[in-house]
Amino acid sequence: MTVSTPTTSGQVLTSAYVNNNINSGLTYIKAQTIGSAVSSVTVTGAFSTDYDNYLIQLSGGVGSADANLRLTLGSTATGYYAGGLFVSYTASTVTGSNTNNGSFIDIGYGSTNALSGRGEIDSPFLAKRTIFRTNPVSSSTSYPFGIFGGFLNDATSYTAFTITPSGGTMTGGTITVYGYRKA
Repeated sequence: MTVSTPTTSGQVLTSAYVNNNINSGLTYIKAQTIGSAVSSVTVTGAFSTDYDNYLIQLSGGVGSADANLRLTLGSTATGYYAGGLFVSYTASTVTGSNTNNGSFIDIGYGSTNALSGRGEIDSPFLAKRTIFRTNPVSSSTSYPFGIFGGFLNDATSYTAFTITPSGGTMTGGTITVYGYRKA
């Protein structure tokens, strides 16, 4: 992709020109609406050769209970490694957490007030280890704010992911996927 093709004075910039010649950073890929009282949401067609790195944003909607929102790639339910820190809103203690060959990566939190989650994923479409950085933020006083990092220990190419609450269901809201544009 050309980052900057010269223009001439008075040239009309078409959407095709702008899309192909201006490095805009994040590029919208798709949004998946969360249904009513669902126990999981699978987002297909999220990853491709077009991008190496992605941002996933969960917003809106509510949960039926306080719950972690867990991300899995494809149907892979083993090989997730992670470490992180979290702080409760009602205490000043910082707590460490780790996952050793687990079945998911935490990407957010759900409560009867909101669903919220954010994560960056490196190389899910490439047939190599996938790296995660997530920043779950809860709107419930019984769940914390956290920051986590980790990887999926395999060499599989993925196009889809699933978000599943640790308990209860999810209703409404949107899962939006963006690709980090290559320079």
